[in-house]
Amino acid sequence: MNRLRRPFMFAVALLAIAAVGLVGQSAKPTGAKLADAANAFLGTLPADLRAKAVYDWKDPHRTTWYFTPQQDNATRTSTRKGVPLEKLNAGQKDALMQLLKAGLSAKGYDQATTIMSLEGILLELEGPKSAMVRNKDWYFVSVFGEPSATGLWAWRFEGHHMSINMTLDKGQVVAATPLMFGANPAEVKSGDKKGLRTLPEIEDLARDLVKSLSNEQRTAAKQAKALPEIKEKQADADVGNPVGVAAAKLTEAQKKTLWNLIEAYANRIPSDAAAEELARVKSAGLDKVHFAYSGDTTPGKGYTYRVHGPTFVIEFLNLQADGAKNPANHIHSAWRRLPKDFEAK
Repeated sequence: MNRLRRPFMFAVALLAIAAVGLVGQSAKPTGAKLADAANAFLGTLPADLRAKAVYDWKDPHRTTWYFTPQQDNATRTSTRKGVPLEKLNAGQKDALMQLLKAGLSAKGYDQATTIMSLEGILLELEGPKSAMVRNKDWYFVSVFGEPSATGLWAWRFEGHHMSINMTLDKGQVVAATPLMFGANPAEVKSGDKKGLRTLPEIEDLARDLVKSLSNEQRTAAKQAKALPEIKEKQADADVGNPVGVAAAKLTEAQKKTLWNLIEAYANRIPSDAAAEELARVKSAGLDKVHFAYSGDTTPGKGYTYRVHGPTFVIEFLNLQADGAKNPANHIHSAWRRLPKDFEAK
């Protein structure tokens, strides 16, 4: 009897040790996961690709970000810096995607990979002779400084309709902006993926909030002109003073919808980093957050909105037609830190 039990007990002990290891791994903070994943990815690169991926901390490229297509029209080549997916082999791509997973929540990662896949749909809709090159492997990674649990470093993953930027210091994510996600088409209208919506929450919650506004609230919230396009290339969101209706003027139910909308943006990143961003919002005062919108939020109609607090601004636009010319089916959305992106304070 004892002889039979010993192998069983040994196996149970091994499983318990493995379980403890998995719990410890999952409990590791995002900053540590990112440093490990970044070093693992860089370790897969030969010297020529590593030279394209790694930049000095003070390089101007660190705060120069783009979500619009960046290409040389004459040669139809990308002008982005960093290492693109198309230059990586299968093992290197896998290591890069592990870095992306470490920097996003499960939902954020799903949205990011879906955004990338939309390039294939655009290629089908627009054809190979489109003025813009549509390439799902034109997404680039850059690392600034040396990834570690003790020093200051940053990384970026970006391409068409996406820019993910994280600044880390002493193993902590100290800034997770600018964080831009876009989608064209916002809703796939035909084909195998008909009905797919990449970023549904940020439209549905905003529409719910607009529908709930009283006449007085709507008068304060609605803007005569479309809110401006998100300003890429710079660390300053440059949005001016808050406009629209203050959260202090909303009902408790409306405040809950507004908070859910804010969370939908923050929850693109891992829970510990998102909690830090949301704590900054609460500390500055939810009642000081303003909501503004323009246009008609009915599907197929163009509209914009902005959620603007003392420490952050959310910018959203759905004004452009998609690749198949369906009106107002092309989203730009971003979370930006105030007074500046890329900074801890």
